[in-house]
Amino acid sequence: MKSLLPRAGILLSSAAIALAMSWGAAQAQEKKTIAVSIPAATHGWTGGVVYHAEQAEKEVEAAFPNIDVVLSTASSAPAQVSSLEDLAATRKLDALVILPFTSEELTEPVKQIKQNGTFISVVDRGLTDQAVQDLYVAGDNIAVGANTARWLIDKLGGEGEIVVLRGIPTVIDDERIKGFSDAIAETKIKILDIQYANWNQDQAFKLMQDYLAKYPKIDAVWANDDDMLLGVLEAVDSAGRKDIKYALGGNGMKQVIEMVKKGDERTPVSTPYPPSMIKTAIYMTAAQFNGQAPMRGSFLLGAPLITPENADQFYFPDSPF
Repeated sequence: MKSLLPRAGILLSSAAIALAMSWGAAQAQEKKTIAVSIPAATHGWTGGVVYHAEQAEKEVEAAFPNIDVVLSTASSAPAQVSSLEDLAATRKLDALVILPFTSEELTEPVKQIKQNGTFISVVDRGLTDQAVQDLYVAGDNIAVGANTARWLIDKLGGEGEIVVLRGIPTVIDDERIKGFSDAIAETKIKILDIQYANWNQDQAFKLMQDYLAKYPKIDAVWANDDDMLLGVLEAVDSAGRKDIKYALGGNGMKQVIEMVKKGDERTPVSTPYPPSMIKTAIYMTAAQFNGQAPMRGSFLLGAPLITPENADQFYFPDSPF
């Protein structure tokens, strides 16, 4: 397992482009098709994924004349399965770069495509059968949960009552929850409630309203994701609750980074999880065919705490997320 710093995606992307120009100019190679299957922009983070995938499609095709990138988005797991079936039926896929809508539902369809000799690159939400993956690019979700929990343990003095919001049932959500839960296991911090809000701001708002109605005292909230965090904050403010000392998310949304930069009392830290990792995975997959070096293995982007002191390093005002 190789761990990469948050900006490693940019470095890998640049390296892949350099490889493309070098080897693409030197060799005339047979045409290769890379299918890219990702969720539609159902929330801010996936909106960033779509943006960076579209940019990578243009840049890779310009840099690698022998590669055709076919981009497909889906609004649900069944829609993504159907899209994969259509892609596999209508063309020969030399590689598939996929960010699964959900891990369990997409594992078998991707496995079937792999049986045709297709190179499989999985991004972010890992498959339940890791043997299907030739290449895996993601953030360190265990660290996202654990680093957030350690900060909260310190600020709460190792005790208190909190609520947690989960994302979509996926490997990465499981990992975030595990990292967080393991870190607080030996403390006196009690999780009052933990339910799914599907990384959706509106669903998080409604779930947080339920939490507020159910629990008269909550010391802190971990929303697991910045889209959900915005819904949480809206619900807390609407209810006028003053007992909640901290409300934390994750992923490094620029709106939340702005809060961190200003030293917001409830949200003074975050963790990075850049949607641009899809671009890194597409570049690395293209290099599999042009770079004369097999691209195999798992690559994790680091998840250090974002604080007022280092927030500028993670703030990209022109980014869609």
